[in-house]
Amino acid sequence: MQVLDKIHNYCQENQLTYFISSGTLLGAVRHGGYIPWDDDIDIYMPRSSFNAFCEEFNNSNGRYRLINGYNTEDYYYTFPKVVDTKTLLIEREHTDRQIGIYVDIFPVDYVPHDLSERERLFKEKDKIKHLLIAKQSAIFRTLSLTGIIYRLYSRLAPSRLKLLKRFDDLIRNTSKTGQVCNLTDAGPSIKGCFNADAIAEAVDIKFENRVYKTMVGYKTYLEHTYGDYMTLPPEDKRIHHEFEAYITKD
Repeated sequence: MQVLDKIHNYCQENQLTYFISSGTLLGAVRHGGYIPWDDDIDIYMPRSSFNAFCEEFNNSNGRYRLINGYNTEDYYYTFPKVVDTKTLLIEREHTDRQIGIYVDIFPVDYVPHDLSERERLFKEKDKIKHLLIAKQSAIFRTLSLTGIIYRLYSRLAPSRLKLLKRFDDLIRNTSKTGQVCNLTDAGPSIKGCFNADAIAEAVDIKFENRVYKTMVGYKTYLEHTYGDYMTLPPEDKRIHHEFEAYITKD
């Protein structure tokens, strides 16, 4: 929550737009805050605000730092996180990558009107994403022969930074269309693209008794993303992340 407060205040002071999104938004609407079995926070930003945020945030925030593939060598996601540098988070699936407690920041980009063009975009971005992950994974840390061969092949691909830039250049679309999407590696499938009118402006929303910002068309977004979003999922679908978190000593 402190990380989210910092992001909110920074965006307000610098006239940048952000929206709480995904499970965070669902929790705000359905539970008034966190989904009881959830444990992270997701934020969407329109591309222009996202670019400005990534370029300038670290210049004025000592404790809270934006990390991405450009400023953190062993970071392989295609979206940034804002971390609390006075904390330590160890996720079970990535025990070798230890960062601070974080909030995920996702750019929202326009996608082509033509469905076949959109499909080509998704296939190309997934191809680069898989190369990025393979390139930074230990070659023999898998029992799959296909996986070993692919990781060996990835070493012949361009450098990690070149691949990341290729990915970013691919998903940026300056031509406004009627559909938008989070196109990063944590984004939805092609069916997750939603109406651009939903992000036409930001509105207030309560989350854990505090007021933040979300997209004006949040109900349309939630219905498109989750269907009957006010109905609780079965207990076996109430999944949470597995991690350990610590406050570090000064």
